[in-house]
Amino acid sequence: MPLHLIKLCVGIDSVEDLRAWRAQRAAQGHRSVVPTRQTPKRAAELLEGGSLYWVIKGQILVRQAIEEIVTLEEGQQPCRIYLEPTLIETAPQPRRAFQGWRYLEAKDVPPDLAVGGDEAVPQDLAKQLRELGAW
Repeated sequence: MPLHLIKLCVGIDSVEDLRAWRAQRAAQGHRSVVPTRQTPKRAAELLEGGSLYWVIKGQILVRQAIEEIVTLEEGQQPCRIYLEPTLIETAPQPRRAFQGWRYLEAKDVPPDLAVGGDEAVPQDLAKQLRELGAW
């Protein structure tokens, strides 16, 4: 089973905002990248099919597959985690705020919406249903 990462998506209010920001960066010729201070010690496991799960407004809502992890020799953020450009929406899963990134075991990841057939459920409705304990 692959290992994953989880990270807060700071400054983004919705999956649509993230999609628009990523599209703008791609149009400027930039790859989808997450700079970080620490190189994951379990990088080999992450590269075996792992994804980065984004927490937006207190919920995991989307993921991007990890393509490559590069460690540079200098700088304040010497590690670059490169991601595939495709954003895959997931079933909403609440998460508290934290700093940096964390490992996320395969058993703890939310299902993809396209796989579960829930892609027609708006995110706001899904959040309300989870808060009520109905989903």
